[in-house]
Amino acid sequence: MIATTWITVLRGTQETTFTDEIDTFTETGIDALTRIPASLIETTRTSQTPVSGTPRVVRATTARIRAGTAVQADDQIRDERTGRIYSIDQINQPAAIGITAELRLDLTLIN
Repeated sequence: MIATTWITVLRGTQETTFTDEIDTFTETGIDALTRIPASLIETTRTSQTPVSGTPRVVRATTARIRAGTAVQADDQIRDERTGRIYSIDQINQPAAIGITAELRLDLTLIN
């Protein structure tokens, strides 16, 4: 993997005055993960809806990070180069013979 940026993992919850738990994505805490080298790749493809035939551009973003990095599917990550924030949809570790493959994160752009 050739790193193209650094990422920071954002996670956390907070209790409201009504004792509801809400997500408060921050980088603070003992287990803060900051400045993690990553490769972020955005791909696009065009598809059409079957009924109308209207072309749509579908964007997908994938990140690759070191194996063993403690990310979770409900975390968010911030690209330190662009400031964009992504939510992690899925985490995969492809099979590899003789090595531990890096983690592949399927992402959705939030802002």
